[in-house]
Amino acid sequence: MSINLTLFAQALAFAGLIWIIATKIWPPMMNAIEERQKKIAEGLAAADYSQKALAQAREAADAELRAARAKANEIIEQAHQRANQIVDQAKQEALVEAARQKALAEAEIAAAANRAREDLRRQVSVLAVSGAEKLLKREIDANAHKALLDELAAEI
Repeated sequence: MSINLTLFAQALAFAGLIWIIATKIWPPMMNAIEERQKKIAEGLAAADYSQKALAQAREAADAELRAARAKANEIIEQAHQRANQIVDQAKQEALVEAARQKALAEAEIAAAANRAREDLRRQVSVLAVSGAEKLLKREIDANAHKALLDELAAEI
């Protein structure tokens, strides 16, 4: 064989290979590459959209958090005010109860003092009567009277 024929056969085989690649392999490969590029572009767009949505969601969450903190602080302040009101009310009720208890105690003390005075008067009158009886039964003597009065004073 001659070199020209071999060269021509090789050129023809190469041209056939190029034609097969250009018609059968290249279009599906280009379609696959284009689809891949589309998917990558869509993925990048979706990622960009997701980042924007995430930033918006973070801003919204921060706003909600600030609102919730403000509401919580308001509720805590109201709770403190209510607690102070309850404590003040309890103090007032305790003062009223203390005054009532004091009045009852003073009334009991006054009643007990009156009973003690009445008992003391009764005892003094009994002692006076018994002392007078003793004086009348004895003869009248200044020293005896003084001794009886001293004894009576000691009993009182």
